Order: sequence, then C-alpha cells, then structure tokens
Amino acid sequence: MKRKIRTKNIAASIAMSTLAVTGVEAQEERRRVAPPAVYDVAPGLGHFTDSILFGEVWERTELAPRDRSLVTVAVLVSTGKSAQIGSHVRRALDNGVKPEEIGELITQLALYSGWPNAISAVQEVAQVFGERNIAPVRNSDAARIELEAAAEAARTATVNTAVAPTAPALADLTNRVLFGDLWQRPDISARDRSLITMVALVAIGQPEQLPFHANRAMDNGLTASEASEAITHVAFYAGWPRAMSAVPVLKAVFESRNAAAQAKPTPLNSEGADMDLQVTRANSNPGPGPDAYFTGEVSVAGHYKGTDPARISGATVSFSAGARTAWHTHPLGQTLFITSGKGWVQKEGGPVETVGPGDVVWIPPHLKHWHGASADEAMTHFAVAEAENGSVVTWMEKVSDEDYAKAGAID
Repeated sequence: MKRKIRTKNIAASIAMSTLAVTGVEAQEERRRVAPPAVYDVAPGLGHFTDSILFGEVWERTELAPRDRSLVTVAVLVSTGKSAQIGSHVRRALDNGVKPEEIGELITQLALYSGWPNAISAVQEVAQVFGERNIAPVRNSDAARIELEAAAEAARTATVNTAVAPTAPALADLTNRVLFGDLWQRPDISARDRSLITMVALVAIGQPEQLPFHANRAMDNGLTASEASEAITHVAFYAGWPRAMSAVPVLKAVFESRNAAAQAKPTPLNSEGADMDLQVTRANSNPGPGPDAYFTGEVSVAGHYKGTDPARISGATVSFSAGARTAWHTHPLGQTLFITSGKGWVQKEGGPVETVGPGDVVWIPPHLKHWHGASADEAMTHFAVAEAENGSVVTWMEKVSDEDYAKAGAID
C-alpha cells in the first residue's frame, strides 16, 4: 500500500514538473517577436531580438514609440529593406503615425535615398493600407510651412556659391524643388521631416551631410536627447558602423550649439531703450487653425512674438464647440489664460480638467497634452509659450473622436 502511494506521488511530481516546464515554454513563446525561423537558424539572434531590441530599446522612453516607428521606417525605406517595411508600417500605424505621414515620409526619402527605394516602399505600404481598408491618401490643404527666412537665405547662398558653378541644374532644383517645395509641404511636421532626413543620412552612410540636417532638426523642435536616442535606434536597423560614424558628427553639433548659446550676450537693462513698444490689436490677422493640428472650427488671431533676446510668443485661439488641438508638447512649457466659454484640457494618461473664464493653466515642458472647447460650448484662450532653439511646439497625432467623447462623459 505504501509503495502504491509513493508511486502515485512520484507520478504527480513528474506531471507537475512537466506542466511547469510547458508553462515556461509557453511564456517564452508568447514573448517571441522574431519570425519563427530565426529561433531554428540563429537562436542568438532570436534572443537579442526579443530581449534587447524589442524588450529594451523599443521600451526606452527617451524617444516616443511614434518617433521610433518613424525612425525605423525611414531607415528601412532609405536602405531598400523592402521585406521588412510592411511589419513596421503596421507598427507605425498602431503607434499613431498617420497614413498621410507615411506617404510623405516615402516622398521625402525619394529625394534623399533615390526613387527606386521610394517606389519599392510604396508597393509594400499599399498592401498594408489595403489590409486595413485605408482610403487613398490625398495632399494636405493646410497652409504651407514657412521656412525661417535668414536660415533659408544663408542656405541658398551656399548652394549658389558651392553648387551652381559646377551643376547649375542641381542648384536650381535644390532651391526650387527640394527646399522651395518639398520642405514646405504641410503633410508632415517640420520636426518629423527633419528627423526622417537625419536618420536616413546616417543609415545610408552620409555623415558629411549630417551637421546641416541635425542643426535643422533641433531648430525644428527635436531635442538633443531625442537626436542622440534616434542614432542609438538606427544602430539596430542600419548597423553599428553607421551609428558610430555619426556620433562624432553629432557631438560636434551639440558642442557648437552649446557654445553659441553660452556666448550669446545678456543685454543690460539700458539696452532696448531705443526699441518701440509693440501693441498687437485685438482680433488682428485672424486665420483658421491649420487642419493638420486642429479638429473642428478654430480661429487664431492677435499673434505676437517678442523681440530678441526674448523668446516669448502667443496668440488668442477661439474654439467652436467640439473643436480642439491635436496632442502636442512645448519645449519650455505653455500658459493658457481662459477668457471665455468652457474648455477641456488633458495630459496624456491624466484626467480631463474643465476650465472657464479667469482660469490659468500651466503646462510643463515636454508634457504631452491637448486642449479645446467642451462638446456643448465654445471656448477662447490666450496661449503663451517660449521657444527653444527656434521651436515653440511639437505637434503629434490628433485627438480621436472616441477619446474626445470620453472626455465629455467624464465632465
């Protein structure tokens, strides 16, 4: 009798051990990201794919998931890795990249890595759009992006001096098409266009072109930490040598910008005595809020900008009922003065706050948020922010109707 009991206990232990092993294996299966063949052919690659690339790098908060998707797709398109594009376009869409932004990314890179890579990418992306029943992409009818006049004048002069004498047609196309048309298209933000271009140059091994575009990216709102993290991300998709070659170039850009910032003199109180007061009249220069950054009827008026060395600027923004901004951040924060109506403001992951006349809202630097009118009442606020490296705001995806409806349910 004791022998039978002992035998049953041994059998039960074996069964429980088997179940435990099976459970561990099942858990490992669930964590697998690489294609199944990887684990049979290159198990080490499977390990690094699961634990490092997707288990660590993609989880790092120094670069938002949406930005990582932009970087990854840009590298794949610019290096002609068509077979990998589909899966990362799906991930990009899941991470908030819009179909029209993916199309514009491909358009941008046609001029930086060649038409064949762009056309090949279109074929892969079209399949994904078909799977998800995404309608054909149309050109944005938003206002074109205005490039900074002084910087454009310097760039044009350089092209006319260094390029035009040898390749006049190339110089003409650079000024007229590349910067006179492509870079001003509103189908993707200036910051994202710069990010895409910068990482593509690293991926195709053109570090000598990086200083101009890294500076341009940071002037357009990319932070130094984001630029650094983007290069780190590129290492996994274009290889360590490409990323390592870019590091000293980026280091020189950082040092140059830091030196310029430290060397800028602080004006004395007496300076500015010759300047005039600046009065911006109520409702001056009214215009609609760009469709790329707002949902619903939005009017922007009374925009002003302080004179150097001040970095402050602002405007009065009026939202009709149901209208709101897209998600966005400010490098140095933003202050909202509610002047009329009823509005909502929300940080990512936080509760919706209802605001009204006389309320003042402070939004800290780099905090992802949106604000606008309530569903049943219009709202007007005066918004004030400061620029960092020429950038006041970084626009992101729009607030969906579903998320906006949830805000109304909570109010």
